[in-house]
Amino acid sequence: MTPDYDIGLVGLAVMGENLVLNMAGKGFNVVVYNRTVSKVDSFLQGKAQGLSIGGAHSIAEFAAMLQKPRKVMLMVKAGPPVDDMINELLPYLERGDIIVDGGNSFFADTRRRAGELAARGIRFVGMGVSGGEEGALKGPSLMPGGHEDAYNELAPIFTSIAAQVSDRPCCAYVGPDGAGHYVKMVHNGIEYGDMQLISEAYYIMKETLGLSTRKMHDVFNAWNKGELDSYLIEITSNILLKLDDETGKPLVEVILDKAGQKGTGKWTSQSALDLGVPTPTITEAVFARCMSAYKTERVAASKVLSGPKAEFAGNKTEFIAAIHDALYASKICSYAQGFALLKAASDEYNWNLNYGDVALLWQGGCIIRARFLGRIQEAFHRNARLANLLLDPFFSSVMDKTQDNWRLVVKTCKELGIPTPAFSASLDYYDSYRRAVLPANLIQAQRDYFGAHTYERIDREGWFHSEW
Repeated sequence: MTPDYDIGLVGLAVMGENLVLNMAGKGFNVVVYNRTVSKVDSFLQGKAQGLSIGGAHSIAEFAAMLQKPRKVMLMVKAGPPVDDMINELLPYLERGDIIVDGGNSFFADTRRRAGELAARGIRFVGMGVSGGEEGALKGPSLMPGGHEDAYNELAPIFTSIAAQVSDRPCCAYVGPDGAGHYVKMVHNGIEYGDMQLISEAYYIMKETLGLSTRKMHDVFNAWNKGELDSYLIEITSNILLKLDDETGKPLVEVILDKAGQKGTGKWTSQSALDLGVPTPTITEAVFARCMSAYKTERVAASKVLSGPKAEFAGNKTEFIAAIHDALYASKICSYAQGFALLKAASDEYNWNLNYGDVALLWQGGCIIRARFLGRIQEAFHRNARLANLLLDPFFSSVMDKTQDNWRLVVKTCKELGIPTPAFSASLDYYDSYRRAVLPANLIQAQRDYFGAHTYERIDREGWFHSEW
C-alpha cells in the first residue's frame, strides 16, 4: 500500500469530520479511521465524497497509508479513551512519528503522555481546539503545545486550517508538554465567566426592567457594535430573536434554567486553587451552573424564603447604560484573572508563555473571540512582564470610567434581591486588588491563636508567635 496521506485523523464525531473537511479543502490528503468503521464508510460516501480523503478499516491499514514520519491526530473523548487509542496505535508507529491530541484533555494527562511517549521516541503534541463545529470547518483557534519540532512539521497544515485575523493564523506554538491544553482550559474558564456575565446582564434587564426579548435583542445588538463586540454577545442577540416553533414564545423562555458543564471550567478553578491564584469571576461562574442544577430545591425555596420585590424605579435608559459598563468592567476582570493564572502556570511549569501571542490566538475562530483581545495583545506588547491586565494604562482607564455604573448595578441588584454572582465577584476582585491592606492580618492572628501558625510583622523581618 502506497503511503500517500499527509495526516491521519482518528475520531469521526462532528468536530473530527469538520477538521478533516477543512484540511482537505486546503489541499492536504487526509486518511481517517474510526473504531466504528461504518462511520468511515458513511463519511467517505457522504460529506467527503470527491475530496482528497481516504479511509481505513483498521489501525494497521491506517498507519500504512500515512507518509513518514507519520502524523496522527486524535479527536476522541478526553480521558481513558485517549490512552486506549494511543496504545492501539503504538505497535504500528515508529520513532519520530507524531501523535496530536486535539481533544479537551486535562493538561496534567497531556504532560504525562508527552513524557511516556518521548521515552518511546514518539513525538507528542497536545493541542487545544476552539470554535465549535463551525470553527472546525471554517477556521478554528488552535493552541498547540508539546514537542516543538513536531509542531514545526505540522505547522503548514494547522496554520492553513486555522482562523485568520489580519492575515495571521490563530495558531502558534504555545509551549512544551501540557501548555497547549492548559491555555485551552483557561480559555474555557474565561468562556464560563463571559457566559455567566452576559446571562446576568440579561437577567437584570428581564427581572428589574421588564424588557422583552425583542428589546433585549436590540440592546445586545447595539452593544455588539462597540467595546463589547464579541462572538458571545453576537449569538446572545440572535438567541433573543428566536421563537419556539411549538408555542410561538421566545425560545429562550421555554428553555429550562439548568446549565450543563463538561468540566473545563471546574479544572480552571481547581488549578487556580492549586497555584494560589484568585479567579473569583470564573469560579463563581462554575458555582452558578452548579446552583442552576438545584432546580427542584430552588422552586421549593422560592415558596418559603422571602426577599425584596424586583421593582426598579429609576431611569431605564440610564440603567441599561450602567449594565453595559458593569458587563465591560467585569469582563476585563475575568480576562485579568485568566491571564494571571496563565502567568502562574507558566512560572510553575517552565512554559515561558507569550501572553500577547495567546491573545492573538483567541482573536479569531474561538468562542471568546472579541474586539478587546486586540487591546490585551497590545498591553502585553507594551509590557511583556505585566503582572495584571488591570495595571495596563488602557484597562485601568476603563475601570476608572466604568466603576461608578458598575457599583450602581451591583448595589441596585443587592437592594432588589437579584443574584449577580459574577458581577459581584468581579467587583470584589477589583476592590481587593486595589487595596494595599486587607483584613488578612486578623485571620493570621486567629491562626496563631488556635494553632500557633505564627505570623509576620509589618515593622521587622521574621516569623513570630504570641501567647494570646
